Amino acid sequence: MKVVAINGSPHKEGNTYHALQLVGSKLEENGIDFEILHVGNKAIRGCIACGKCRKLQNEQCGITTDPLNEWIQVLKDADGIVLASPVHYSGIAGTMKSLLDRLFYVSLSNGNFFRHKVGAALVAVRRSGGSSTLDSLNHYLTYSEMMLATSSYWNIIHGTSPGEAVQDAEGVQIMETLGENMAWQLKMREMTKDTLPAPAKVSKVMTNFIR
Repeated sequence: MKVVAINGSPHKEGNTYHALQLVGSKLEENGIDFEILHVGNKAIRGCIACGKCRKLQNEQCGITTDPLNEWIQVLKDADGIVLASPVHYSGIAGTMKSLLDRLFYVSLSNGNFFRHKVGAALVAVRRSGGSSTLDSLNHYLTYSEMMLATSSYWNIIHGTSPGEAVQDAEGVQIMETLGENMAWQLKMREMTKDTLPAPAKVSKVMTNFIR
């Protein structure tokens, strides 16, 4: 089994990275492969609503000027996905938001290939805005019918300078517990996939409230 994490921080080894390492160490202790895709330092534009991913059904985004289409297949093949972002103005970092909008729209437009994967989100923050950012990240996971891994508190760790987050004792425990819980869910999913049928996929009902 494998978990792929998306690091939305501009800094390759900032506090978001250190938080992911805490989660990943527990996953690896449980025999689960762990990989980090660092996307926060890339030039990734937002969705332009061209509709090509829905029209062509090729699991590709119509924008080809960045590595998203390469990452899509890596993430599709993963058993679990972790979304990780620093906090910018009490929200998701801009590059990360652009990537997630496109990534999850491609998935939903092509049969929702993230459905029933185990997903988790985490946030690294200096002081405040962590809860609203975590909530925004969770929107992608829950809308996609993913199985949400949780911890003993909100998945938020605090720090300013790179690496400072590991001094947040409670934050460290939260991340390690998240890794353990995610590993447990992944193992349960693997053990029951042949004996417990998944709920049938239903066609999406779209209601327009403008009469």
